[in-house]
Formats: sequence, C-alpha cells, structure tokens
Amino acid sequence: MSDQTLNPETMPEQPERATLEGKNKFLGFWFFLGGETVLFASLFGTYLALRNSTNDGPGAEELFGLKLVFVMTMLLLTSSLTSVYAMYHMKNNSFGKMQLWLGITVLLGLGFLGCELYEFYHYIHGEGFTLRSSAFGSAFYTLVGFHGGHVTFGLLWIIALMVRNAKRGLNLYNAPKFYIASLYWHFIDVVWVFIFTVVYLMGVI
Repeated sequence: MSDQTLNPETMPEQPERATLEGKNKFLGFWFFLGGETVLFASLFGTYLALRNSTNDGPGAEELFGLKLVFVMTMLLLTSSLTSVYAMYHMKNNSFGKMQLWLGITVLLGLGFLGCELYEFYHYIHGEGFTLRSSAFGSAFYTLVGFHGGHVTFGLLWIIALMVRNAKRGLNLYNAPKFYIASLYWHFIDVVWVFIFTVVYLMGVI
C-alpha cells in the first residue's frame, strides 16, 4: 500500500477515503470518538455536580481570569483553522504545504499547552488551589487536565506522522492517517469550547 503515491493527474478527489483500508480507519475512528464523547460527558457532569463543593477554599469566581483563557482559546481555535489548511493542501497533493500548516498547528498547540501549564502553576503555587483542595479542585483538574492530556497526545500523533512520512511524501496509505489526526484535533478543539463555556464563563458569571 505504501507505494500508492499520489500524483496530480491520477489523484482521487478524496484520497483519505480512496481505499478500503482508509474507509475502515474512518469507521474505527468514529467508534473511538463515540467513547471519547461519553467519557468527556461524564467528566463534565461530575464537574457540574461538584463545582460548588469548595471546602471553604477558593471558588471559580476567585480563581478564574478570562484573559489567559481567551488567549488559550484563540490559540486552539486558530490551530483548528491551520489544520483545515493542511488538509486542503493534502487534497491538492501539495505535501510540502501540508507539512508546513501541520507544523504551524503543532506550534499553536504547544503554545496552548504552555499557557495551561502556567495556569496550573499559578493556581497551585500562587493560590494554593490543588487537586486535593476540594471536590471542586479534583473535578476541575481532572476535566481540564484530561483535555490537556488529549492535546498532548494529538500533538505527538501529528508530529509522529510528519516525521515518519517526511521523506515518503503523500500516498493512499498515509493520507487517511493525516486526515483522521486532523479530525481528532478538531474534536479536541470542540471539547475546549465546552470547557471554556462550562468551566470558565459559567465560573465567573
């Protein structure tokens, strides 16, 4: 399969779905995504149930500031847009441009993670708000930290694809892998929009 190199004259309109293996990857991915959705829904439900259980410690209104969270949101939403550009160039068989936009996506994702680590550091060392401070603290760090772990996994996934296929170019074997990684990245972004709304906006209003 790895020798099914794409070229502008014979390239299918949807190289990510051009083979049976590619279609099977999509099917497996949607099953995986269903499980992830249920898992995050459970974490959101737990957070909503425990957000007022502060154990006389700091609550959301005292802790959360929207400036840094807004920057984090813009970084992640922009990274979703750059991944769209990457897939656009993939479908146009421009491997170099696809790699470029995926690289920008990775940089934006790293910027998001850096901001999140700074946020956690500030809460823990500046405010004394830790995982063990209260049920609210446990629910917050579990939900937001779990999402951060998914961002980390997504970045490692994209980086691995970029490095492994740097000299191979684009073909019908790896096109579905790039496309599914991009879909996963969009899923992470959608989850963050819910976190931004449910955790941060609802916390300060």
